[in-house]
Amino acid sequence: MSEPMADAPSAASAEPSDAQPTVDRLIRELQAGLDPEQATYVVAVLASRSATELHRLAKARATATRGEPAWGSWASLQNAARRLVLDAASARDGAAKLAGRQR
Repeated sequence: MSEPMADAPSAASAEPSDAQPTVDRLIRELQAGLDPEQATYVVAVLASRSATELHRLAKARATATRGEPAWGSWASLQNAARRLVLDAASARDGAAKLAGRQR
């Protein structure tokens, strides 16, 4: 699972309008063939890592745009993403327990 998928879009090729179906496909591919507990764990790890990355990106932009009109939107996103990180980590830990994995 650590190797990139051959047909996965690169950051340069994925358009925002294509994000939803692309991500939906990737999620289905990640859980294909797994039992429900393992599939839940994989999706929960994805959610946790995604939340962490969203927070990192939003924090960087909030810092970079301080004092500019867009700053408030970036700061708001950063705060929402911080809460998401905490909730996603709890979900990941619960899923790990169900899948018999130690966190």
